[in-house]
Amino acid sequence: MASETLRNPVTDQLLSPDNSALIIIDYQPIQVSSIRSMSRQELVFNITSVAKAALNYNLPIIHSTVNVQTGRNKPPIQELQDVLGHLPTYDRTSINSWEDTEFKQAVKALGRRKLIITALWTEACLTFPALDAIQEGYEVYVPVDAVGGTSVAAHEAALRRMEQAGVKLISRVQMYCELQRDWAREATVSGFMGVFDSFDGFNPEKANEVAEK
Repeated sequence: MASETLRNPVTDQLLSPDNSALIIIDYQPIQVSSIRSMSRQELVFNITSVAKAALNYNLPIIHSTVNVQTGRNKPPIQELQDVLGHLPTYDRTSINSWEDTEFKQAVKALGRRKLIITALWTEACLTFPALDAIQEGYEVYVPVDAVGGTSVAAHEAALRRMEQAGVKLISRVQMYCELQRDWAREATVSGFMGVFDSFDGFNPEKANEVAEK
């Protein structure tokens, strides 16, 4: 019972804490309230979970908002601010964040080629920068259960368009597992256990108690 020698974390084909970064775009009240592709409660839970995972694995995080400085929009939802409030936000006026100079420079300065991108809405503020990043040679990963569109059809069509362009579709659980990879990496195991939590109140400890009865 022995794990392989740790792969080169930078060149690993899979996501690792050393080769990837998380980008979070436009999880603001008006955008969240307009989501119709999944439960808004589940969406908020999942994007918050993704943010917590990024912190647990010490991923660089770029957090962007739209139209806060112009007064047309409000800051990110409180659930995300509670997790990421210590980080700066890059505010824009552009729908496509890749067309914002400050945002794009911040992403490039990370020096990471694997970008985990989350945004609202799937069909616009996620699709546009994802396609542009692919065009510039980045690998783009989208946790499909942490993003949402204005309808199920809009969300699914956008996912298909991105996948056809080379975007890799994942889930929040897959992201957790891919970054952890080995239980022997004990420093991050405690944070990993949040993967078992659920927006509907599922508790793994109580589930174990029930199973043992």
